[in-house]
Amino acid sequence: MSRLCGLFVFLSGFCYIFASPEVCTNSLIPGAKGDQGEAGEQGEEGKLGKNGPQGLPGVPGEPGLKGEVGPAGKLGPIGEKGDKGPKGFDGPVGLKGKAGATCDCGRYRKVVGKLDENLGKLRNTVKFVKNVLLGLKEAGEKYYLLVKEPKRFREASMNCMLRGGTLAMPKTSNINRLMADYISQAGLTRVYVGVQAQNKDTDGPGRYIYADSTPLQEFAAWSQEEQLHPRLPASTNSSCVQLLSTGTRDNVECEATLFFICEFPKSRRRGRGGTPASTS
Repeated sequence: MSRLCGLFVFLSGFCYIFASPEVCTNSLIPGAKGDQGEAGEQGEEGKLGKNGPQGLPGVPGEPGLKGEVGPAGKLGPIGEKGDKGPKGFDGPVGLKGKAGATCDCGRYRKVVGKLDENLGKLRNTVKFVKNVLLGLKEAGEKYYLLVKEPKRFREASMNCMLRGGTLAMPKTSNINRLMADYISQAGLTRVYVGVQAQNKDTDGPGRYIYADSTPLQEFAAWSQEEQLHPRLPASTNSSCVQLLSTGTRDNVECEATLFFICEFPKSRRRGRGGTPASTS
């Protein structure tokens, strides 16, 4: 009981002290707001903060100016050919040309006529050279040249080949007659022609062949002596053929030296652009 009384007295004294107007005015009641003070100095820059979240996209800006032309690039591959385009419009009509000169047709006809006349003379001259000066004979598609150079059969054959032909081969009765007349007109009696006994390595009857290795034709006109006493030795060195001016044929030794007749195809002669070599 005495403790309660002491506590009450303590609290009463405490309330009296804090209830005094002087104490409450100086310590617990705030005064009126004062005037604003001067701004202080700017403080030091703070540390860099963390990156914030990405903001929203902004409004597109205006297009910039056109840049300069860049350097030329490498040439690309050639493209495919395009389709043909449509036909264009017709161009304007050209100016009228000058009148041509009057044709002097009479004078030109006279010149052409003179040329034809000279051409005819030239043909006659060429024919004269072939038939008279060179002594050529013509029959069908062949020319024949009598060579007045005595040679053995093999040499005569080579001579004709060097001239661009072969030894003459009378394969028809007409050609045989032409060659015989040729010999007679030249004042000769016999010449070599391209007929020879075939070279045989076996026993048996032989036969004659032409210079182109074809067999002798059936019409062959042998002399009467040859028909009665035929000679067909196996050795070709002693079985060559000569044509007589009478049109008959006879055997002759291949080593004998005789004149001979060469044969030339017209097509080969024209292709070489010249005539067979002369009898020089």
